[in-house]
Amino acid sequence: MTDKRVTLADVARRAGTSTAVVSYVLNDGPRPVSDALRARVVAALNELDYRPDRIARALRRPRRWRQIGLLVPDLRLPLFGALVGHIEVEARRRDHLTLIGNTGYDPEREIEFVGAFADSGIDGLIVVGGVAGVATAGLCAQARIPIVWVHNNRGPVDSPVVGADHVRAGALATDHLVVEHRRADVVFVGGFTPDDAEHGDRETVAQRYEGYATMAGPAARAIRTDLTPAGAYHAVSRHLAAGMAPGGLVVGTYGQAAAVIRAVTDAGVRVPADIAVVGFDGDVTNTYGQLTLTTVQQPIDAIARRALDRILRARPDPEDLVPLEVSLSRGETCGCATRSVTLTRTAAQAG
Repeated sequence: MTDKRVTLADVARRAGTSTAVVSYVLNDGPRPVSDALRARVVAALNELDYRPDRIARALRRPRRWRQIGLLVPDLRLPLFGALVGHIEVEARRRDHLTLIGNTGYDPEREIEFVGAFADSGIDGLIVVGGVAGVATAGLCAQARIPIVWVHNNRGPVDSPVVGADHVRAGALATDHLVVEHRRADVVFVGGFTPDDAEHGDRETVAQRYEGYATMAGPAARAIRTDLTPAGAYHAVSRHLAAGMAPGGLVVGTYGQAAAVIRAVTDAGVRVPADIAVVGFDGDVTNTYGQLTLTTVQQPIDAIARRALDRILRARPDPEDLVPLEVSLSRGETCGCATRSVTLTRTAAQAG
């Protein structure tokens, strides 16, 4: 059981005055209150630990600002940080404030956030990389809250996902290495089954692997790993130690790209001269790394606009259901960059 909320009437009785006077003190008007009476009211507020019901207060007054909820799996990753930034700006432009929850790919935490956001009176929910689709959809349906799925979703739900074409992304990354750089042996790095990775965006990685396999054909194979940097580092290190150095690597997540490059260079193999690397969702604003990553990019601004269109429009446009196009950002890890940079373990130690 929970304690009964302290009301204005409780405070008024303790102060020996009316609820109207308590309201005048709390709102600093509209009528004046004597210093002595104000002191009694403040003392009563403190003694009873009164806390205003902000939701009820918001319902009583005209609102310019409405609220949407936004759930993301990992704010540390550039993709999700960029999505949050674009969605927040676009929502504010449409007179909506954004409540943000970081789920960590944890189904229980996702459901907890949904309940808390519903209690706070959100007008819609955007879920990026959801992992509790059925439960989240059920809670939103019960609370009559419109919901939009972005990037990917774990679990069957009625509405489609707003996002990029991840199958095309995997094919584009592979095609770049096979066709433009003539790498005959290209291997995929990542995990896309529950056995590979309990947490992480394995649904997106599975779609990217599908695109990779389409381009690689019968030679398609994967270095299976969980979706952590450490997992990628050790898996690639073991692969290279066994004498199976490929001509190119397609890394399924941005969070593992740096670990893969480190594993290659720690093995004394050169990037990109010996092994070319392509990743996804890179931070293209960061050009000061030892090597800039060649990466397939999602149109973050378009995804943000489309997600808000779907959640705020009564009748979404059917075009919103079509996956958005991806693009290749050329860096140094594939050998495309104009300045020639080759990184080896020896060179890194010497520098």
